[in-house]
Amino acid sequence: MSRDTGDHTGDQGSLIEQAAKRLRQQQPPPNAPTAEQRAAIPGPSGFPADSQVAPPHRADDDRGNYVTLDLADLKAQGCVTPDSDRSRSAEEYRIIKRPLLENAFGRTASLVEQGNLIMVTSSIPGEGKTYTAVNLAMSIAMEMDKTVLLIDADVGRPRLHKMLGIQMGPGLVDLMVDSALDVRDVILRTNVPKLRIIPMGKYHPHANELLASGDMQRLMHELASRYEDRVIIFDSPPLLVTSEAVVLSNLVGQIVFVVEAGRSLQHSVKDALGLLDASKPIGLILNKTRQLGGDYYGYGSYGGYGGYGPEGARK
Repeated sequence: MSRDTGDHTGDQGSLIEQAAKRLRQQQPPPNAPTAEQRAAIPGPSGFPADSQVAPPHRADDDRGNYVTLDLADLKAQGCVTPDSDRSRSAEEYRIIKRPLLENAFGRTASLVEQGNLIMVTSSIPGEGKTYTAVNLAMSIAMEMDKTVLLIDADVGRPRLHKMLGIQMGPGLVDLMVDSALDVRDVILRTNVPKLRIIPMGKYHPHANELLASGDMQRLMHELASRYEDRVIIFDSPPLLVTSEAVVLSNLVGQIVFVVEAGRSLQHSVKDALGLLDASKPIGLILNKTRQLGGDYYGYGSYGGYGGYGPEGARK
């Protein structure tokens, strides 16, 4: 990767092509249905076939409030939604989520501690990490046997509630400061059957210390082990802006790093990756890449786990 001179699409594309080649070498289980086979299975109106298997009844979630996400608005923003299973974005996020799920529940799960805890971050603000976190959560919520808990952990500049059109709290920070609260009190159930949300909650001047506390470590363990089929996705702060992101990165099992094509500088990416534990699976999403015709599309280029992590980024 060369220093950004305003047009480094070729260098980035080369790295991503290498990562995509590694991803293609990861074959799915022999009996797994293809996307086409799943799409051919009829289901209720508005939801794709691979979301039809209802999650087990979760009594623990029943105390949480219910919110209705405006799926039409999210779709207009370019997000993956339950009725966009054949869209380009939906297909791209199917590719992105596979190595994540493999590390959390598949053949490599025993090598990734707390692999179902996934942090989405970037080097600087504005590169699309919240958008990526929402799309990833939506895509995983379409799995037949997985549920998703999406948590706003950007304690300095929360945006998840604005994007989803929900109230700010109570949420993650409130759990840390109010011993009377339980996880069930802040979970929001949604009209996407397998998607749950925890907002950031109220602002706290010592958010870094809260995230580094023993209470946060116990909460992370509880979230990781409460349901064996649940994926927890954290919308994290950017790594080069606040110290909270580094603290959080030490508590999760996997990291998704968003890089904006044509904007993210090489040294910023390298500096940010240098703050992370290189022994953890770190995947990169190249955001806003150009098609041959010159038009932008979303978040399709993905550096696979074990292929394009910190070592690959330093080439």
